[in-house]
Amino acid sequence: MSKRKVKKTMAIIFSCVGALLIITFVSLFIISGIFKQPKYLEPWQKNYSQKFDDPRIRLAAHGLLSANGHNMQPWKIRLDKKNPMVFYLYADSERLTSEVDPFARQMMATQGTFLEYVNIAGDELGYQTAIELFPEGDYNEQSLSESMKTKPVARITLTKTNPKSSPLYDFMFLPDTNRAAYQPTKLTSEQIDQLENINVDAGLSIQIFQDKENMNKLNGYAIQGANIEAGVSRVMKESEIIFRANEYQKNKYRYGFSVEGQGTSGIMRHLMQGLVTLFPSMNSGKAASDMFIQSTRTSVDNTPAYALIIAKGNDRSSQVKSGMIYSKLILTAHRLGFVMQPLSQVLEEYPEMKEPYSSIHSDYASDGGTIQMLVRLGEPIKEVPQSMRRDVMDLIVMD
Repeated sequence: MSKRKVKKTMAIIFSCVGALLIITFVSLFIISGIFKQPKYLEPWQKNYSQKFDDPRIRLAAHGLLSANGHNMQPWKIRLDKKNPMVFYLYADSERLTSEVDPFARQMMATQGTFLEYVNIAGDELGYQTAIELFPEGDYNEQSLSESMKTKPVARITLTKTNPKSSPLYDFMFLPDTNRAAYQPTKLTSEQIDQLENINVDAGLSIQIFQDKENMNKLNGYAIQGANIEAGVSRVMKESEIIFRANEYQKNKYRYGFSVEGQGTSGIMRHLMQGLVTLFPSMNSGKAASDMFIQSTRTSVDNTPAYALIIAKGNDRSSQVKSGMIYSKLILTAHRLGFVMQPLSQVLEEYPEMKEPYSSIHSDYASDGGTIQMLVRLGEPIKEVPQSMRRDVMDLIVMD
């Protein structure tokens, strides 16, 4: 074959390969849903709550943005029919993650994060919010799921007042969790004081650690917890079930996990979504476990400080209040230029986690308290995208 024919043949081959690559990339983008409008991000818009006339729904639309376990958004709202300034928050028992959170402690903290966002938004919108926890009594712990359906976590009573600007309000519209690497910069003593001295309940405390000894110890707990969790198939399966592979699924469900939570954004997000949709095994089984462990190691290796939220007790009210404090901690950290990520696997209460759970409590809550949150804290290296949120009207119970 002549050199000219060889060159022509090679040109045809390269042209075909190039065309095939283009078709492959375009196909992945289409499968990802690149042209779909992300309705699941609408609640993050500052004017979203303004669509609603009822102040209770407007405040609930702000609560919807708060941090929550597994991004399940397990909230239900019942509007008082007789008093237009009263509404009730219920824990949505159909959104329990029973494998990872068998005693619903994280579920209760998630109720608290919601309430604190409502509280802060109330100031900004001109409503004083009086929050009464468990106004109809405690849950029946022997029939917890059913009890959640009938007994509210809180009654919120609004009183119209003059709006007052909250220094934390604007930070509610930022993602609550950043899983990327952080700058190595340590916090100043003044910054630590501001975080540890957030207006906390008498039974709660915030402790910041950034010294070498405690960093090594807490890094070890974070890795140990991730390794154990990655090896418990039923827990990993629970997360796998709520993974949303593409834009179509994210718009349909509007809760759960997605590739953004793994730090993927931009064009790579759509490529990854297309691949995971075509090959679900990329995000399940051993692949998911390995990815989780590696992600935790990257987080631990790029963390300058940790924060612990510790409660003297572990009753339901204490759990809710710990969530309220967590919201304040997140927003105050944002105001200071920091971001956060929970690394609380070691605090989970399923049998396989018993040993490290006991050990970390012996080290950091030896007086009998309960560590409600363990989070990494630092200056971000990059911004991360916002996560899915449900339409606030999906939270409203119509009866």
